[in-house]
Amino acid sequence: MNQDFIEKLEKSVSNLKEKKNRIYFLVQDTKGNAKASVRYIYEMAYHLFQNGFNVKVMHEQNDYKGVGDWLSSKYSEIPHQSIESQNLEISPEDFIVIPELYGHVMEQISKLPCGKIVLTQAYDYMLETLPPGATWSQYGFTKCITTSQEQKEYLNSIMKSISFDIVEPVISESFERKELPAKPIVSVHTREQRDTMKIVKSFYLKYPQFRWITFRDMRGLSQDEFASLLKESFVSVWVDDISGFGTYPVESMKVGTPVIGKIPNIKPEWMNENNGIWTNDLVGIVDVLAEFVQNWLEDNISDKLYDEGYLTAEKFSDRTSFESKVTDLFTGYINTRLESFESQLEKVKSE
Repeated sequence: MNQDFIEKLEKSVSNLKEKKNRIYFLVQDTKGNAKASVRYIYEMAYHLFQNGFNVKVMHEQNDYKGVGDWLSSKYSEIPHQSIESQNLEISPEDFIVIPELYGHVMEQISKLPCGKIVLTQAYDYMLETLPPGATWSQYGFTKCITTSQEQKEYLNSIMKSISFDIVEPVISESFERKELPAKPIVSVHTREQRDTMKIVKSFYLKYPQFRWITFRDMRGLSQDEFASLLKESFVSVWVDDISGFGTYPVESMKVGTPVIGKIPNIKPEWMNENNGIWTNDLVGIVDVLAEFVQNWLEDNISDKLYDEGYLTAEKFSDRTSFESKVTDLFTGYINTRLESFESQLEKVKSE
């Protein structure tokens, strides 16, 4: 019995040293619709995969749509695994990274002896599928990756006994600064589609003189289409009360499209009075937009708004920095687990 346990520990140690241990990333099936949170996971997973880590993307159903249609076909190179197929191979040296929304999955895998990590991009979802009083740590999740310092502080106030790491999203190279003049198009991105329709309808009713302005709902686009259409727009509107980072406004800034946005419940650290036009009033956002339209027509928009926005976006455009953080983070997870297994192996051998 003792010898069998020693051999298993030795195998785990060997797999960790040679990066043969598996790292599973659970992703949501968006049914072919673009979603920044899923892109973030794939970018993290793909970088690790390209650098020799044994990465697998895990999804719930066998009929998983994938991200090839809206993100990139290159991500299909990563091995994918369905939970429904029930043939997952999980060893003690492996890691499972699960988004905060999947509390029910955390409970299902609580007895697995592997390393467990929560990935929190939308703090508002973290309690939705957890029973009252339940915590991540009681299911064996003691580490969390999140996207901002503000979100980390909030999460830390709710979930105790958890260590938190921050990896800020990186803005894709698809978002380049526009070279051609913008068109009279307002790009709108809201978490709830009904908010988009409220803005459009109330704007036309309240300001009929601007009925010639076109609104574009930024749902259902591939990443390249999204970036291209965003560059055409003269302004973008953003409403997302529970945003944990705010990728859309930063993407807008990167291509040179000013942002009018409602300040989220947790204000992003990148947001300041110079890089966008921010308001706490959803109802009044159409008034802010109408004023912007009038100023744009009169060529009265300050260059500072464009320049400050671009400088903000540049802070999140360094892919090398993003990839370095991801590598260092998972190397640290592996090394910590390796040290634990080596210590355990030494103790068992001495006994």
